[in-house]
Amino acid sequence: MGGRRYLAHSVSPLGHVDLVRDHLKRVGDRAARYGDAFGAAEEARVAGLLHDLGKYGERFQLRLEGKERGVDHWSAGAWHALTTLRQNGVAAALAIQGHHLGLTQASKSVLEQLDPAEAADCRRDGFRPSTGQHQTLLERFSADGLSLSSFDRSVYDTAAHLTRCQEPAAGMLDVRMLFSALVDADFEETAAHFHGSAEAGAPVRAPGPRLAAEPALQALLDHIAVIEQEYKGGALVLHLRRDLLAACMAAAKQGPGLFTLTAPTGSGKTLSMMAFALAHALQNNLRRVVIVVPYLTIIEQSVAVYREALLPAMLGAPPTEYVLEDHSLAGSKDSPGDSVSAEDEQSIGSARARELAENWDAPVIVTTSVQFLESLFANRSSACRKLHRLARSVVLFDEVQTIPKDLAVPTLATLGRLADRYGSSIVFSTATQPAFSHLDGHVRTFCGFGWVPTEIVPGDAQVFERAKRAELVWPALEERISWSELADKIISTDVLQVLCIVNLKRHALALYGELRGRLGDSVFHMSTNMCPAHRSDVLDEIRRRLSRSQDCVLVSTQCVEAGVDLDFPTVYRAFAPLDAVAQAAGRCNRNGRLQSGKVHVFEPMLDAGESGYPDGAYRQAADVTRMLLERDAAHKLDVDDTKLFDRYFRTLYQVGRPEQGRKDILEAVKTQDFEEVARRYRLIEKDAIDVLVCYDGERFSALRDDACRHGVTRDWVRQARAHSIGLFRPSRDDPMWSSLEPLPSAGRGRLETWFAYTRREDYLQDTGLVPSTSLNCLIA
Repeated sequence: MGGRRYLAHSVSPLGHVDLVRDHLKRVGDRAARYGDAFGAAEEARVAGLLHDLGKYGERFQLRLEGKERGVDHWSAGAWHALTTLRQNGVAAALAIQGHHLGLTQASKSVLEQLDPAEAADCRRDGFRPSTGQHQTLLERFSADGLSLSSFDRSVYDTAAHLTRCQEPAAGMLDVRMLFSALVDADFEETAAHFHGSAEAGAPVRAPGPRLAAEPALQALLDHIAVIEQEYKGGALVLHLRRDLLAACMAAAKQGPGLFTLTAPTGSGKTLSMMAFALAHALQNNLRRVVIVVPYLTIIEQSVAVYREALLPAMLGAPPTEYVLEDHSLAGSKDSPGDSVSAEDEQSIGSARARELAENWDAPVIVTTSVQFLESLFANRSSACRKLHRLARSVVLFDEVQTIPKDLAVPTLATLGRLADRYGSSIVFSTATQPAFSHLDGHVRTFCGFGWVPTEIVPGDAQVFERAKRAELVWPALEERISWSELADKIISTDVLQVLCIVNLKRHALALYGELRGRLGDSVFHMSTNMCPAHRSDVLDEIRRRLSRSQDCVLVSTQCVEAGVDLDFPTVYRAFAPLDAVAQAAGRCNRNGRLQSGKVHVFEPMLDAGESGYPDGAYRQAADVTRMLLERDAAHKLDVDDTKLFDRYFRTLYQVGRPEQGRKDILEAVKTQDFEEVARRYRLIEKDAIDVLVCYDGERFSALRDDACRHGVTRDWVRQARAHSIGLFRPSRDDPMWSSLEPLPSAGRGRLETWFAYTRREDYLQDTGLVPSTSLNCLIA
């Protein structure tokens, strides 16, 4: 083709020249493939063809020569989508506008700002239009043989969402899904140009493994059969696990939608819900399984279980790529620590898994609630590019009771849209199912699909009644006990194998101190003051002692209540929200080896003015539990009664009013302000930093030195994760900073999120980090 050639990028290291026409065509084709999963192939193609229309402008071409800077090459394509396609072009316009700076707001005023006549030769957000003649861009687009395809209906219902402001959460997800298809296609094609093979435009990497649901399901069922053959627990638990698996297999025959899986702890939910997911994917031709867990402390355990179970079905794919572990200690938002060093790239397996994690191109994903949900409400391309992979997928939420109640309405509305419009199935799994269906009417305001899930386990299975393995003893009203008295009770237990869970770290330290002097090496401490490697070593020793019938007392915070497989004959639990008490009871006689275990709930004696709870929401939930206990004539609440939990959560919602939620977030959703929603939607409110600690002195020194020499890289974070803890960021003048050494990034200066704790003597081998009393330390 004759005439001038317009460049999309600078020349690659291998000498590749990427023309605008070729880049637009390739991005359009790839975006169409991604959009096809949710019926938006041609709309995604249009977005791809127009996303860099402004690169035909003279100013952009001069920018590639280093003669211009701050050139807006995206607004022109967004405006053309809007004016050509009108209502059908709103989603494409928003996606194109946001592919460099992030999604802004679905509003008429924001869209009107795209008009090149309003922005000619003036600076907007620090960027100048790529040309003052919009028509010139269109002529060059056509001269390069490019044209737009047509489509009948957009994923985004402009009349409902933008004009009438109906179902705003649904509309926001629709835009994000199209945005995801566009930005992921753009990422992939740009990477192919700069880092691809000698063949210009060749993919930078092969696609990830595909889900073959039938062999994966068979491998899982074979694995479960082996576990059953080797099981040494009680027959009751074994029969319960078989019935739960059967219920999951039966429910999997239904079509995609919303589900709950309510089953007691120790009943085999981890493998049974995966069996549901694989059988359901096979039944409905779904593409992948995403498992969402609340805590980093249990994610590696879940990953190991699934990799072992599915190994025979991987057909040669590395386990790290088939069951992909994706999370970040810094959360899901963009981080300066995202740079990649040469050391990272030398580890091919690590680099390959990292690439697949960027856009979730794998059959099984295990991630955290923070990573998943904050990505679902993000507005930046790096966080959103994976979202299109969720179409026609099974998403399993484990321990779903941990979703903050004040975020429930927008969260349920968005997940409901994912099921309704995008053919996915959402499963909420827990022993203590929140009564979210009570919020259905409020959810429908934000997404018409609402929240009315189907329970996987039939009521006549009576799984909770059959799973009762412990007697629960509540304290008398107003009864309080000191740490010294509690220590006496624990020590007087017939079989000295006792777990005691308290609400605060200082309480754990106080009780541990009382017991340590009397029991010596038979007592253990557990909290997030200890790094994951430390906690793992302690848990291994505890399990060894329990298996050998040796004395063992564990004093812990709530960090053992979810996903930690412990089996004590006796458990003590400080008064807490009802679901936390039930989780603690799940660690008592977990494998049914005893006729019955015993769980004692107690009220600790507190100092004057002390609340006894980690935050206001936790205290409110505990107060609701206390209110139900006071109303109970027998003063005996049964945590194996699912009706009780429905009553508990409904009462909690009446008190906490989650339908009102975070008003700032709900207002931002109503105005479809993507930037504001992304800024405010946080599962963890307080800003946290990551701190390398000296549990293993040799490992600490090696990691610290490596970071100081080469900077913090993804591979370094992977290694350091087990030897770090989270701290809430101290105030600027806090003396804690004197003990924190900032660690540099591999490529972008100081991170201000990763530090090394320099007072090695403050990390104790039994209790973890216990800073000097002069330091104001809040451990996350």
